[in-house]
Amino acid sequence: MVILSDERRDAVTELLNIGFGRAAASLSALTNARVELLVPEVQMCRIEELGAVLRPHVSGEIASVHQVFSGPVAGDALLVLDRSSAEILSQLLTDEILLPLAVDISAREVIAEVGNILLNACLGVFGNLLHVQVTFAVPSVTLDALEAVVSSLVIGSEELSHAIVVHAEFRLKDSGVTGYLVMVLGVSSIERLMAGIDTWMGEQQRS
Repeated sequence: MVILSDERRDAVTELLNIGFGRAAASLSALTNARVELLVPEVQMCRIEELGAVLRPHVSGEIASVHQVFSGPVAGDALLVLDRSSAEILSQLLTDEILLPLAVDISAREVIAEVGNILLNACLGVFGNLLHVQVTFAVPSVTLDALEAVVSSLVIGSEELSHAIVVHAEFRLKDSGVTGYLVMVLGVSSIERLMAGIDTWMGEQQRS
């Protein structure tokens, strides 16, 4: 059984904060404004528990950026935002005022770009950690109910077993938006990742 111990959770949080620092720099360059990204919480669950983990935080129709990645570590990655957070984030990044409940084509493009930057930063950190090349598919944006998004993962990827859920806080232009990064991995990929984290922790202790 794969376990995300307190020590591993702290290590993953530290590594993701490094990746988020790079992502924040990219987003700052994109928006010409200071962007801060924080990783206050990381947890791991089995894929069938994912809906229950996310439901207290996002409900109704959600915006999700979905990106498949492949290589020695393979799986699905998602940026999940509730609809209001997606609208606010798009407005903050473009200075365009959207109509209520409007996530139009330009908003989807902005959300896709943000998701692409964040997901690549996180997965890039793990790829560097394991000294492996991770290949990314083109990201896609969907607006759908949380249950439908989770069900598509379960039905479409039976070999996937665990999800790492990252609670992410965006701070830009004096506003805060909360989103969730979800990395869904198979058993062999999650075991490879945990082994890499253990090796990294050992190296940190020796240095």
